[in-house]
Amino acid sequence: MGHWHPVVLHFPIVLLLISVFLGLTGKKIPKVLLTVATITALITAISGFFLGTGAGTKGDLLFWHQWLGGGVALLAVVWYWLDASDLGSKMYTKAVQIILAGLIGFTGHYGGMITHGEDFLALPVEKRADEIPENPLIYHDIVSRILDESCVKCHNPNKTKGELLMTSIPELLKGGESGPAIIPGNYEESELIVRLHLPHEHEDHMPPEGETHLTDSEIQILERWIALNISDTLRLSHLDNNEPLLALVEAMKQPDLARKWEKLPVITDSTITRFTSDYVTIKRLAGNLNALRVNMYTPPEYSPDLITDLSSIASNIVELDVSGLPIGKVELSMIAACNNLEWLEVDRTPITDLETDTLKVLSKLRTLKIYDTAIGDKTLATFNHIESLEQIYLWKTQITDEALLEFRTAKPLVRINTGVDLETQALFLKKDSITEK
Repeated sequence: MGHWHPVVLHFPIVLLLISVFLGLTGKKIPKVLLTVATITALITAISGFFLGTGAGTKGDLLFWHQWLGGGVALLAVVWYWLDASDLGSKMYTKAVQIILAGLIGFTGHYGGMITHGEDFLALPVEKRADEIPENPLIYHDIVSRILDESCVKCHNPNKTKGELLMTSIPELLKGGESGPAIIPGNYEESELIVRLHLPHEHEDHMPPEGETHLTDSEIQILERWIALNISDTLRLSHLDNNEPLLALVEAMKQPDLARKWEKLPVITDSTITRFTSDYVTIKRLAGNLNALRVNMYTPPEYSPDLITDLSSIASNIVELDVSGLPIGKVELSMIAACNNLEWLEVDRTPITDLETDTLKVLSKLRTLKIYDTAIGDKTLATFNHIESLEQIYLWKTQITDEALLEFRTAKPLVRINTGVDLETQALFLKKDSITEK
């Protein structure tokens, strides 16, 4: 019966508010309207208390929601009695109507906080980003995100079903009525995973019927996290390339990439094929995304057309590698037209300070490889205007130490790779056990 509570609760809310409006505006309240409103209010309150019996430990939100709801039902009964006693036009009846409207508002608010979280009507505050970071913490950014969406709704301080809290690692280890929810290093015997694998119709399956079920990928992420001893400091970059969790998390990030590049022009596979050649490789960054990665190789007879011919798809190019090509100002002008470019490799090319000024319009550029070129201090000053820059590779250039220091001071967050210094290189050569012949 308790499961009917979410179904019936809307009727008394609407019917009672209509009755309150009619009463406060001096209109006659139909007897059948007030009767149905009172009966449904009682049914809603009773079913709500029944539903609350399955919540385990009751937090403050559930406590106040239940008793405010009970107050709404009892006050509706009082109003019905007053109306039946021909006292419906008295001032104290008006007071009952006003108090009843207020109680309905507070009861609904507490109910909303139980189902949607305490801050669902709060002002915006700093919280976990909607997008998964590039190098996420596995627990904070991945695991807790999965649990929040499908499990925490029934296992939080205000609604602790089965005496189980799932809002932190210590609470998962402590578990509930059935013991620990997770066993570090042993996902097969962890209660959480066992219940996730039960048939959906099984009464012990988690989440229960009617709630959002976890996908196979989400379950596998939880399994691998448990197998890796439920660390709260483990990052994606810490995982070995052959660790299954690495691929699972990368796949989970794909929807974020889709939102990030959803406004890019649509590009068909036939268009990609048309621009691809023996010296130009074009691939989508993932799935069916319209974001492209372009790699170019030096042909026997080089022509700027190799690059400039891609001008019609410039807005789709997010990563571009033209390293080693004999490019000049014409090609750089086309590269500058790639307004969504985030990764650019122009290392080992003949470019100088005379051409690089063209690149300052790349407002989304994050990674730039421009080592082993003839660029100097003027180019570094140009890159100082690119706010999005995160890392730059600069060894074997004509940039002075003074300019480099100035750039580091102006952009302390940019990772600057200047290669291995000569002293360290000499030390490696000195200690090298392999004798050159």
